[in-house]
Amino acid sequence: MDLKVLRSKSFVYAFLITLFCSVVGSVLGSLPYLSVIGALVLALILGMIFQVFPTAVQASRTGNQFISNKFLRLGIILLGFKLNLIELAQAGVKTILLAMAIVAGTISLTYWLARKFGVSQQLAILAASGTGICGAAAVMGISSQIPAADGLEEQKHDDEVLAVAIVAILGTVFTLIEIGLRPILHLTPTQFGVMAGGSLHEIAHAVATGGANGPVSLNAAIIMKLSRVLMLAPAALIIGIWYQRQQQQTNAGPKKLPIPWFMLGFVLASVAGTFLPLSATVLAGLVKLAYLILGMAMAALGISVNFKVFWKSGRKAVLACLISSTCLLGLMIVASKLLF
Repeated sequence: MDLKVLRSKSFVYAFLITLFCSVVGSVLGSLPYLSVIGALVLALILGMIFQVFPTAVQASRTGNQFISNKFLRLGIILLGFKLNLIELAQAGVKTILLAMAIVAGTISLTYWLARKFGVSQQLAILAASGTGICGAAAVMGISSQIPAADGLEEQKHDDEVLAVAIVAILGTVFTLIEIGLRPILHLTPTQFGVMAGGSLHEIAHAVATGGANGPVSLNAAIIMKLSRVLMLAPAALIIGIWYQRQQQQTNAGPKKLPIPWFMLGFVLASVAGTFLPLSATVLAGLVKLAYLILGMAMAALGISVNFKVFWKSGRKAVLACLISSTCLLGLMIVASKLLF
């Protein structure tokens, strides 16, 4: 099936369109003010804008579905080269333990709030994962562990796009808030970086915020953020098992244990990037390739955004993520002052 898609005109159209969006998003994301938004979010927005060309969208529909799924996984694997395990270990046990607490606490709080507000279980866990771990990559990584019910594949896709859009928008908003709060928080450069890396959703958001306060803050933000990214693989496995058990309560019958195999590639890539004699240039190139591919996946998601579903189902999920993100920011301000 995949080979047929790769040979189809739909894939060629989708590849060219999403590549264009990803490249333009990357260029725009390097500009002073737009860097706060980030290349991945910009690629998503450009994909949404492409919906003004319905003929192109229809011609690339099958290819877009392939890219939003397979390319996203490939991008996550390549993103593993950004993780230097030695640097994370040198950051200390408290950084890793704090990352574990952030991920577990934020996912639990966001999911609980979303369900209280009447958000569907599927959308609630996807939005919670994106808020707690690492934005869009986490949404799609966790989504692979949540099988769609028969006949509801389109609903799952809508929830994926909606969750990605929510964490992208809120991440950008909180990036601007934290940069604005910088003068009145009276944090040291390290504390400010830890706060940014621990509270913001996308890596690009943490980099933009930490970089606004100098190189020390930037380094601390990256290490803290990547410590959360490291939680993606175990979180995907745990959530997959939990979700399956939830479904078995209403749907009898044994099911296959959900194992996120592409996450193994993510871990192996981080091991290779840490211990193999790869030059800094090669590693930087692999990370750039990861963001290019992830940008294509985000554009493919943007092209298929169902705006009616977004306005109808998204408001309560946005509110849940907004409350939990605010709580997370407050926690990280306190934690950074007490622990760093």
